[in-house]
Amino acid sequence: MYRLLIKPILFQFDPEKVHYFTFSLIRFVCRIPGFKWLFRNFYKVENPKLKRELFGLSFDNPVGLAAGFDKDAKLYNELSNFGFGFIEIGTLTPQPQDGNPKKRLFRLKTDSAIINRMGFNNGGVEDAVKRLRKNKGVLIGGNIGKNKVTPNDEAVNDYTICFNALYEHVDYFVVNVSSPNTPNLRELQDKEPLTKLLNTLQELNKTKEKTKPILLKIAPDLTDEQLLDIIDIVQETKIAGVIATNTTISRKGLRSPITLTNEKGGLSGKPLTNRSTEVIRFLAEKSNKAFPIIGVGGIHSAEDALEKLEAGADLLQLYTGFIYEGPRLINSINKAILKSTS
Repeated sequence: MYRLLIKPILFQFDPEKVHYFTFSLIRFVCRIPGFKWLFRNFYKVENPKLKRELFGLSFDNPVGLAAGFDKDAKLYNELSNFGFGFIEIGTLTPQPQDGNPKKRLFRLKTDSAIINRMGFNNGGVEDAVKRLRKNKGVLIGGNIGKNKVTPNDEAVNDYTICFNALYEHVDYFVVNVSSPNTPNLRELQDKEPLTKLLNTLQELNKTKEKTKPILLKIAPDLTDEQLLDIIDIVQETKIAGVIATNTTISRKGLRSPITLTNEKGGLSGKPLTNRSTEVIRFLAEKSNKAFPIIGVGGIHSAEDALEKLEAGADLLQLYTGFIYEGPRLINSINKAILKSTS
C-alpha cells in the first residue's frame, strides 16, 4: 500500500515539507483508538530469537531507526509502533539552531537516494529532554553533536553538555563527528581530537551512578588507514562500539540528473549500500570482532540487511530505506533474520 499508493503521492511534494506533514499525520492517526494496536499487529515481529543483548542493553529486535529522522524526539513513541527494536534521536546540540538555509533536502528517485545538508537543525537538547520524559518504554539512543558556531577546539564542551542533559533519558549515546553538513566537523575524526573527545566523555561517564554505552558514528569516506585508527581509538578509549556509516560526500555512479547530483550535502540510500557494508566488514575483520557494530547505509531490502549482518553488523538501522520502502521493510527484515536462523 505504501509503495503503490502513499509514496507516489508524497514524492510529488517538497521532501522537507512532506517530512513534517508525515509526522503530523502519524501523530494524528496514532491518537485514534485502535490504530496503535493495528500498526503493531501489522508491522511488529515478536520472537525471542530476534532479541539481542549488546553493551548491557536488551533489544527486542535488531532493526532500529537511525538518527536524523526524529531529530527532536517528537515522534519516537509513535514510530516504535512500526516494529523498530530501538530508535535513535538527534543529532542534538546544546543550543537550538536552524540548520542550513533551505532548500536542503533532495530526492534522487532514479538512484533511490537522498542528499541532505540539514546542518543539525534542532530545538536544542533541553527541549528534547522535555519530550523524552514521556517515554513509554522505547529503547532510545541519543545522538549528540556540536553547534555550528562552536569552534572545534571547544567542541568537547558541547558534547559534554548534551551528555549530561540526556544521561537520565537515553539508553545509549552516539558521538556524531561524521556529518558533512557542519563546517569542519569531520576534522574531529582525526585521531588526536577524537581520542581526546571520547576519553573526556568516558571520564564523565564514570562519574555517573551507572555508565551508559557510548558509540561512535563514522563516515563511509574514511580510508583504510583511518579505519585502522578508528579501531585503535575504540580499543584505547573503551567505548562500546561503532555505527557504520553516516552519509557520504561521494557522488560516484549516480544516474540522477546533474542538477541534483551537484547539490552539496551527505548522500544516503542505495548508492551507499556497498560502501557501508565494506566498512563494516573491514572493521569486523581487522579488529577480530572486538566491538559491536551497528550497520546503517543503503538498507532497502531484507537481502541488504542480511548482507550487513553477515559482514559483521550486530544491529541495523534504517533511514532512507524506510522512506523509500515504507514500514513494511522492518517487518520483512525481521522475518528474513528469523528464517536465516531457523
